[in-house]
Amino acid sequence: MLRQSQQQKLLQKLSPQQIQLMKLLQIPTANLEERIKDELEENPALETATEGEDGQDEYNLNDDSNEEHDSEGENEEIELSKDTADKVDIDDFLRQEDDDGGSYDYGDDYYGSGSEGERQSSPVRVETSFHDHLLDQLGMLELDEKNHKIAEQIIGSIDEDGYLRREVTAIVDDLAFGQNIYTTPEDINELIQTIQQFDPPGVCAWTLQECLLLQLKRMQQSADVKQATEIIEQYFNEFIKKHYDKIQRQLGLNNEDFKEVINVIIKLNPKPGSAFAVLNKAESYIIPDFFVFNNNGILELTLNSKNAPELRVSQGYREMMRAYDRGEKKDKRQKEAIIFIKQKLDAAKWFIDAIKQRQHTLLHTMQAIMQLQKEFFLTGDETTLRPMILKDVAQLTQLDVSTVSRVANSKYVQTEFGTYKLKYFFSEALQTEAGEEVSTREVKTILNDIIGSENKRKPFSDERLTEMLQEKGYNIARRTVAKYREQLNIPVARLRKEL
Repeated sequence: MLRQSQQQKLLQKLSPQQIQLMKLLQIPTANLEERIKDELEENPALETATEGEDGQDEYNLNDDSNEEHDSEGENEEIELSKDTADKVDIDDFLRQEDDDGGSYDYGDDYYGSGSEGERQSSPVRVETSFHDHLLDQLGMLELDEKNHKIAEQIIGSIDEDGYLRREVTAIVDDLAFGQNIYTTPEDINELIQTIQQFDPPGVCAWTLQECLLLQLKRMQQSADVKQATEIIEQYFNEFIKKHYDKIQRQLGLNNEDFKEVINVIIKLNPKPGSAFAVLNKAESYIIPDFFVFNNNGILELTLNSKNAPELRVSQGYREMMRAYDRGEKKDKRQKEAIIFIKQKLDAAKWFIDAIKQRQHTLLHTMQAIMQLQKEFFLTGDETTLRPMILKDVAQLTQLDVSTVSRVANSKYVQTEFGTYKLKYFFSEALQTEAGEEVSTREVKTILNDIIGSENKRKPFSDERLTEMLQEKGYNIARRTVAKYREQLNIPVARLRKEL
């Protein structure tokens, strides 16, 4: 027998507005402008506020006082009569909007015309890619059509660093299935040797060892170059592990001669294609989200709102909503039009509110970080950074830890000492012998300074670094020193050794 029962559950669900706010909090200033443009394209009821107009425009259909309210700098709302409202058709409006979004013939004057009416063109930088550079050299060879296509396939398999990572058998299969060209591994290897003669030296190598050898073969064969070639051919593993003593004994060289040979190898390029690497424009520049200024000991915080234009609800859509709402004859199409317009108006208002809430949350969180790390923002001294975790900021701002995490993610602050990622200011606490809590960032800074001032001929081991930090009063273990060293991208003592 089926037994029925009632049960009460308390569930917490995020509203669509809260989800939208959470997503906006994660977006850095560099991408906010694109997000706003997408919203402007999707929602015709949202528009940017023109100069002198208020971006805090709202609508309220149930409040008749709004019809007669004129905010400062805002255009006077146009009242539509009942007869006019009945004649308004949403299809005409949307059709007009589509027509407005079409292409126009602006004429030559729009682009700017010279004396002869020719359009002025903006100069565009033309860059030659790494693969284009290789294809240009390939065009100078006298190859038949088949070998030329095979060589193009080989060049296309070379990565951006200049290495050939694809197996010969895989290239043979690609040619057979992709271009209906049948060849042998021997023919592929012969063309690979030809491409290895291209510039830059070392290109189309399979491994780092082969890349360095190709570059050494191009150099004038002096005594140092011959010995450098011998090191790469016979003692390559010892060289990359910096077992210099063993190599020097095997070659029977004194310190000065051995140093000259190593300098020849060090000057080689391990990534031949790196000279043609084109940096992503978005990665080349950091756009700060906050600006912190020191005004005679008083910290001033401003939010970068350059990419966040003032937004408002479309005046035309609000008038259309009122016109349809006043109309007496409301058929099915008009009701659908009212629902459509109201959805767009609500979405526009929600987005504007979310942008405002985002700005407020960002400022509130950054002010808490400034309060906790005030000494650093005043002096720029990394050793003054206090231990700070997300929970500390959350308690100070009365925000959730997840919200603080979203704010700190991918955000930057510009100070007079440089531009920092917000995550830079968060660190765990470490207790000294005196019982004081210091930031792990402070320990890393001191560790970096010690390694930077060491004698590179005899670099400090992790054990010695641990002893030096303990002498300074930092109670720290050797494995912790090794972890901090790796986080600072500093190799072990053997790899830091120099001749």
